[in-house]
Amino acid sequence: MTNRELADYLRRARAAVDPARAGLPHDDRVRRVPGLRREEVALLAGVSTDYYTRLEQGRAIVPSDSVLDAIARALDLGPTGRLHLGHLVGAPSLPRRRGTPTVQKVRPGLWQLLETLDGAPALILGRRSDVLASNALSRALFTDWEAMRPRERNYARWMLLSDQARNLFVDWEDQARVAVESLRLDAGDHPDDELTQQLVADLAQRSAEFRQWWTQHRVHQRTHGTKRLQHPVAGPLTVDFETLTLPGDADQTLFVYTTPAGSSSRQALELLASWISTPTEGVNRPS
Repeated sequence: MTNRELADYLRRARAAVDPARAGLPHDDRVRRVPGLRREEVALLAGVSTDYYTRLEQGRAIVPSDSVLDAIARALDLGPTGRLHLGHLVGAPSLPRRRGTPTVQKVRPGLWQLLETLDGAPALILGRRSDVLASNALSRALFTDWEAMRPRERNYARWMLLSDQARNLFVDWEDQARVAVESLRLDAGDHPDDELTQQLVADLAQRSAEFRQWWTQHRVHQRTHGTKRLQHPVAGPLTVDFETLTLPGDADQTLFVYTTPAGSSSRQALELLASWISTPTEGVNRPS
């Protein structure tokens, strides 16, 4: 069986490499397509052209870690691209998690942790960017995930299909593209997940931007960053975020959003916290 995802990823990665910056010897041949030739990738990676060609064709071969590292360097994939490459080839050092449950649960201690972060928006994303848990301030800052049907509580779906998200993010296109690229990375790690496949099919049908970005086969791992917002209550603000992968729950990631002390963004976030503050406010847990 041909690994079409691997073949597509390698072809697109090869086409994106600038030959002038790849450290190759001078070549007078005319380039008819962008990027590197297959034999050039093989040369840079220290493998035979036939071996790399078979890999790019999606043949049923599993390279060693050292070969994957060399190919990733040749294609300038970076750490996230190398991770995705390992997912796609099914490398032994990156075992797939088979038989994972369809429904993910957040353990009670993490709900308590969210409750303590009442001054900072925080949420937990699971597989395929499903929103598994959120505190009150994150729901006020972004959207009320708990008001949605369970199958719709998905960050990528909201980002791509919601007018609210388009109006909220000053740099919506950049944020939406990152959401698609993050979903691409997750889909490569869970290729047999039916809910991921259903989500991708739905977004491809309903969003032209999603179809364009998904076809480009770029991947992104959200570790930290910044979001610029135009909030209907708090006004303009910029929040920084950090992510924490939870030990014992590898498919769950905690996102915490902060603002610099004394900044106008901190004042805006404090205004939003005051606006939602009630004696019973806290984390909405699923019934």
